[in-house]
Amino acid sequence: MPLYDYQAKDPEQSCDFCRDGFSQLQSMKDDPLAACPRCGLPVQRLIPIVGVATPKTNSELKNLGFTKLVKRDTGVYENVTRTGSEARYMEAGKSDTVPDLKRKIRD
Repeated sequence: MPLYDYQAKDPEQSCDFCRDGFSQLQSMKDDPLAACPRCGLPVQRLIPIVGVATPKTNSELKNLGFTKLVKRDTGVYENVTRTGSEARYMEAGKSDTVPDLKRKIRD
């Protein structure tokens, strides 16, 4: 069952429970609540904020300054967003293969 968010229609004349908003577990078949379960004053159901993620290509990540490492073998990662003189593969124990993050990260 989904969780719906509600808030008082008139926050100045409501109780602490519905003034700040509350969540109610309801079936999708149920009608929205019309009144606060504690004080009985009118409430409204809020529209939830929805997060939408859009995948980024390796070149988009590279242009944004990110480093993406893809595991290729035990202790071996491919730097698919390498720039300039960075090594293509990062290997465990070899510090010269580590991406130069200080050059990419700025204050």
